[in-house]
Amino acid sequence: MIAIEDLVTRVAAKARATSTTLPPAASAEEVAAAEAALGFALPPLLASLYREVANGGYGPEYQLLPLIGAGRTVLSEYQSERSGSAQGETPFWPAGVLPILDWGCAMYAAVDCRSETATVLLFEPNAMTDDGAAAWFVDAGSLAEWLETWLAGTGWYREDAYENEDEEPEEMAPWELAVSRIAE
Repeated sequence: MIAIEDLVTRVAAKARATSTTLPPAASAEEVAAAEAALGFALPPLLASLYREVANGGYGPEYQLLPLIGAGRTVLSEYQSERSGSAQGETPFWPAGVLPILDWGCAMYAAVDCRSETATVLLFEPNAMTDDGAAAWFVDAGSLAEWLETWLAGTGWYREDAYENEDEEPEEMAPWELAVSRIAE
């Protein structure tokens, strides 16, 4: 098991080394206010990242969204996606799943805040038919694993991740809890 403190320290070091300007970290009060607005707690590791590293602005490729503040935030994106999902013909956004990184083309990395390990999911709307659950895939079994791939430079999202012709990209497994969680 990866110690949260060690992982947060390594993430902070890479964030400082790879981001020219990091926003200030969120205060404990701001994290608590975001959790109150969401109606659920952030996984401990995710809360630590926002409190101890920065309020977004670092991480894989497109960088973590800020938790709070002006513009697009984790809080505003979650509320927007849940609202859009509830109003549409095909519900697609599960309860308790926070978008933490926008990959572009409406794709998100999201954290299941109800999972003990903070499972990281990929939302890929292009895979969605008339079943919103078809758009959800397991990217990493835990937020810690996901961060470790970023730290090691081995994430699927890297341009050079599959330069070796013999290396086929591993397909992500569908997220089995998507149907029940979207229904909530």
